[in-house]
Amino acid sequence: MNQIPKAGKQVADLRSFWLMFVVEFQNAFSDNYLKFLVTFFVIGLGISEAKRNSLVPLIGAVFALPFVLFSMVGGFFADRFSKRNVAVIIKCAEIGIMSVASLGFWLSSVTLMLAAVFLMSTHSAIFGPTKYGMLPELLPEKKLSWGNGIFGLGTFSAIIAGTIFAGNLSDLFGKKQIYSGVILIVLALVGLSLCLVLRPLPAADPHKKFRANFFSDFFSELRIIRADYVLFLGAIGIVFLYFLGALLQPTIIFYGKDILHLNDLHVSWLQAALAIGICLGSLAAGFLSGGKIEYGLVPVGMAGLTVFAALIWWMKLSFFGLSVNLCALGFFGGFYSVPLNAIIQHRPDPRNKGAVIAASALLTWIGILIASGVYWLLAARCGLTSPQMFLAGAVLSLVGTIYCLQLVPDSLVRFLLWLLTKSFYRIRVEGRDNIPEKGGALFVCNHVSFVDAPLLMASTDRKIRFLMHRAYYNLWWIRPFTKMLGLIPIASDLGPREMIESLRAAGEAIRDGHVVCIFAEGKITRTGDLDEFHRGFERIMKDNDAPIVPVALVGVWGSIFSFENGRFFWKWPKKIPYHVTVRFGKNLPPSARPQEVHDTVASLLNADHSVDAV
Repeated sequence: MNQIPKAGKQVADLRSFWLMFVVEFQNAFSDNYLKFLVTFFVIGLGISEAKRNSLVPLIGAVFALPFVLFSMVGGFFADRFSKRNVAVIIKCAEIGIMSVASLGFWLSSVTLMLAAVFLMSTHSAIFGPTKYGMLPELLPEKKLSWGNGIFGLGTFSAIIAGTIFAGNLSDLFGKKQIYSGVILIVLALVGLSLCLVLRPLPAADPHKKFRANFFSDFFSELRIIRADYVLFLGAIGIVFLYFLGALLQPTIIFYGKDILHLNDLHVSWLQAALAIGICLGSLAAGFLSGGKIEYGLVPVGMAGLTVFAALIWWMKLSFFGLSVNLCALGFFGGFYSVPLNAIIQHRPDPRNKGAVIAASALLTWIGILIASGVYWLLAARCGLTSPQMFLAGAVLSLVGTIYCLQLVPDSLVRFLLWLLTKSFYRIRVEGRDNIPEKGGALFVCNHVSFVDAPLLMASTDRKIRFLMHRAYYNLWWIRPFTKMLGLIPIASDLGPREMIESLRAAGEAIRDGHVVCIFAEGKITRTGDLDEFHRGFERIMKDNDAPIVPVALVGVWGSIFSFENGRFFWKWPKKIPYHVTVRFGKNLPPSARPQEVHDTVASLLNADHSVDAV
């Protein structure tokens, strides 16, 4: 069976990546161009406000329904066949779909336009698992966050362009939107020509059987997602984001129409402002992730969504003021989405990746479909105004933020520590591929300063449970954070029984699949040299089959938090940012002796190499 290699072990195919970037740009442009043209056409019919508030959510529901019905089919195609071949066939179908849309514009038939929206959504539902499943086949794992940031930038740049074109050409062509239909057909031909020159990719699972009962497949993939706690939280987070976006998208249109009295072009600029923000947020998140999946961005993004949705409700805004706030709202939406998308793409098994992505997409579109119904209920039945709809979105985001922090309380602390570390240090990471992607492991590291733990946390997306001296663990201003981060207290002055209990707890954490880190010297170095390792980690690894990962912190001696000049604090930094290197060595067996691990860490400290550096 042909299997794609692990994402973290392959060489990037940037040519095919950029071709898919352009194809995705064209696809997102055409999707939004068509959807907003139909929306503006319906609003321009001169129907009553009540009927309008019912018909516009119907367009959203028609757009979402195919993703519920056909996302799993798209996952099957993405796993069963070459993703490049699937992309070619899908683009051929797009030419026919845009012909139906052109006929609807020519005849001014809302029914045909809705049919085209439905068919284009079906096209995108099947194409989605292919294009996103292709990313980890074209990029190594450490470039996935970057790739998602670039894809997010391209997608939402296309949304900006497609939305503005829809508003502009809606005003320009009026009822003669047949010209728009011709443009959409030409764009489909461009997308097809690009797919034809993509590098051929092997099928992930060429023997996979098609199951007509897609709900059975869906629930089967849901069980896989539920079995991986991080993957499950990522999928739920994406559902919430798209639910909120679907709820607010028609709200923005009616805010512009009913409160600011804008034409179609200026309403499209409001949508574009939101998309510009998402572009910038996606790009910033990809950059800040630093070659890894940074979960700490998620609660920050949700908090930003809460604040700016509430501000739009509270303030009486002009066109410019609303545009700025929508841009900020979109920024935090992009900030929120990048790590979640990377989780969905990276965590599943390669042979099942397409189906898992499809199941996640199906969950997302169920959320969008529900959002159409919620909008109809709140606007058409309960009579909420556009500003009040933003307040509803802010309340939902606030609830989501609180819930997120309850589920993953360490994520925000991780991010704040990471941000603080990045402010004062420039971290170079070497050998990140030596970190196991899943399962337990013991990091054994040299101890140079008070910021060793944050430096390690900033170097990997794996959650690390550190052994921490009980005297620091019990400090009142540190204790809340130690609980959130799952630190394990340890102290030799309380007797051997307490020491053994702490080491046993660390061993249990590794058996449960966690990464544990011990600074085996037992104290921060006072000379900058590597001291002898204590034997405590042998007790941790007793009856444990997880690997030992030797880690070296290089260049940290001399920073303001090290003991250089005879004190830890109260000295000026030599420079900001201070350059350090974190090196992860080849895995050692759990039976490795202290001297063997010590020598390995010493060799990492003295090595002069830059393989896999970030």
